[in-house]
Amino acid sequence: MRLEELELIQVGIGDGDALIVIDLQNDFMPSGALPVEGGDAIIGPINALAEKFHRLGNPIIATQDWHPPGHLSFASSHGREPFDRYEAEGIGPVLWPDHCVQGSPGAEFHPGFDAKLVKVVIRKGFRPTVDSYSAFLENDRRTPTGLSGYLRELGVKRVFLCGLALDYCVFFSALDGRSLGFDVVIPVDLTRAIDSPPGRLSEALGSMVERGVKFTSSGRIAGPP
Repeated sequence: MRLEELELIQVGIGDGDALIVIDLQNDFMPSGALPVEGGDAIIGPINALAEKFHRLGNPIIATQDWHPPGHLSFASSHGREPFDRYEAEGIGPVLWPDHCVQGSPGAEFHPGFDAKLVKVVIRKGFRPTVDSYSAFLENDRRTPTGLSGYLRELGVKRVFLCGLALDYCVFFSALDGRSLGFDVVIPVDLTRAIDSPPGRLSEALGSMVERGVKFTSSGRIAGPP
C-alpha cells in the first residue's frame, strides 16, 4: 500500500481526544545521527495542530527516545553496520546508528518544536537491552510505558499520532493504541517514514489499515478558529 492510496477522513477534535507527538528529536532530523528525510518540515504544522488541541484544553503528550550509551539496538554494540538485519527479543528488525543517547544534543527535542504545550513526556528505550518503538509498550511486548493508564485517567478515547517515523515508532504506537482499545487517527502530512528495509512503509500502512487505524491530513482536522 502507498500513502496516496489511503482514504483520508474529515475529523473534528472533541472531548476524549489527545495528541501524541512522537520523537521530534534532533537525531531524527535530516542532519542527525538517524535522519528521517523531511523530518524538519513537519515541525511547524505539528505546532499548529498542537495549538488547536491546547486551545480546546485537550491533552498533548510527547515521546522521547532516551537510550543509554551502548544500547543493544545500536549496530556499534555488535560490531555491525547500521540497518543490518537483526532479530532478538526486544531488538530488531534492524540495528541502528547510535542515536538519542541520554543527555546528548541529539536526544533533545528539535528547538522549533513548541514543547511548552506538552503536558507529559514519555521517555522510551532507556533499558539497555530492550528497544522501545511504541509510545505504549516496549519491544518485549510486556513492559508498559505508563501512557495508556495516564490517558484512561484523563478519559481519553481517541489519539491523534504524528511525528517520526511513520513506519516504526508511529506505526507501533498506532497498533498498540488499537490493541489497548483507543481509536487512532494519523494525519499523514505530519509524519515521515524511513522505509528501511525497503518495503517497510508499504507493509506498515497495510497493517494499520487492517487494524482499523484511520488517516487524515492536518487540513481535514477541524478545531477552534
